[in-house]
Amino acid sequence: MTSTPLLTVYFDGSCPLCRAEIAIYRRLPEATHMAWVDVSAGQDLGELSCTAAMARFHVRDSQGRLFSGAAAFSRLWRAFPGWRWLGCLSAWPPMSWLFEVAYRLFLPLRPALQRMARRLGGHA
Repeated sequence: MTSTPLLTVYFDGSCPLCRAEIAIYRRLPEATHMAWVDVSAGQDLGELSCTAAMARFHVRDSQGRLFSGAAAFSRLWRAFPGWRWLGCLSAWPPMSWLFEVAYRLFLPLRPALQRMARRLGGHA
């Protein structure tokens, strides 16, 4: 019998920034209770399209609720004791709105940051 993961984390494994950040979380003890899904592999994700999953960060909780963007980070952070304070802060309005605005401002910068990270990491 397989237990339902605390969270299912959908991340872009083709992104060096995403891989580095996810690696931080995966080293935490609580990460063993989560499912980690690299959406860049192109597998079927159910009602979450691969395009949507590649465009924004998503997590699904054990009740099946899907969170996106800053709300997804907030939900993820609340699962880790050392990060819980940030998760609670980012879930509290008006901070939740500010975190989402910051996330949306980051998204257009992400491709350039990915290219820079690949150059610095020695990957073409």
